Amino acid sequence: MVTIAPNQENTALGSFQSRMSTIDWRRYVIYIGFLVVFAFFAVLLRDQGFLSSNNLLNIFRQTATITVIAVGMTYVIACAEIDLSVGSVAGLSSVVTAMAISSWGLIPGVLAGLAVGLAVGTVNGALVSLLGIPSFLVTLGMLGIAAGVAQWITSSAPQPILNDTFNLIFGGGNFGPVPGLLAWSAIFVTIGAIVLAKTRFGRQVLATGGNRTAAQFTGVNTRRIKFQVLLLSATVASFAGMLYAGRLQSGRFQWGAGDELSAIAAVILGGTSLFGGAGSVVGTLVGALLIGLINNGLILAGLDSSQQQVVRGVIIILAVALARKK
Repeated sequence: MVTIAPNQENTALGSFQSRMSTIDWRRYVIYIGFLVVFAFFAVLLRDQGFLSSNNLLNIFRQTATITVIAVGMTYVIACAEIDLSVGSVAGLSSVVTAMAISSWGLIPGVLAGLAVGLAVGTVNGALVSLLGIPSFLVTLGMLGIAAGVAQWITSSAPQPILNDTFNLIFGGGNFGPVPGLLAWSAIFVTIGAIVLAKTRFGRQVLATGGNRTAAQFTGVNTRRIKFQVLLLSATVASFAGMLYAGRLQSGRFQWGAGDELSAIAAVILGGTSLFGGAGSVVGTLVGALLIGLINNGLILAGLDSSQQQVVRGVIIILAVALARKK
């Protein structure tokens, strides 16, 4: 029988405590929080079908579009910028896509929807990177412009999409056994995570957000990076607008309204620094799922939309409170 001397036990315990003290637990808050909230609703709402496969799948469906938008937002916030126009861009893209499909067909409709994001992203990026206008102000103005244009060109009326192929591909159907919305969400998260963590562009985004001056001294064109992340964000938002249109088989200027707040909350809760320089696309996914989980649980618990808005506001405040400069 092997015995362990007291001094060896103390050494082992001290080593364990030392390792535990060096762990940055704030990096894992979102994962711990997700498990706690899930367990809470699983116990509280077990008789309301919270744990049913249909309900859990519905949570993924409901958060898929926000997740796609939040992937683009991760790059913007990691670059120490902000994009408040993504929700309105999604709505404008949905109506432009619907109108273009009605007039010219599937391919022109998809290209028109993406063109909305490219145009808005180019304007946002140029004003921020070339003229030095704060992204908060630029995208706040673009939020109003995009929403107004979407409402104007449709006279506030929904634009139906009767193209079954579009509706099948963009959110309304399945890719084999996998719902289309889940597949698109997984594609964007996978690509976004790899690009941010493994590519030169991702490293330059983080460097620009962490210390712009230092990044410039190392040869990073920080103006170009800012332009590119805002272009990326708007383009991704336009794709999300097409997912709205495909799932709901219509384009409406209301689609995406308020999504900018949910996306920002998901990004910050997921571990991306509000001050730039650090980002996690996988964390963003968990943050989006946490918000969807809470919304779903509140609905099953019988809370109305106004109470859900209060909780969403609390989440955003919590996200900012957890943010810290790296």
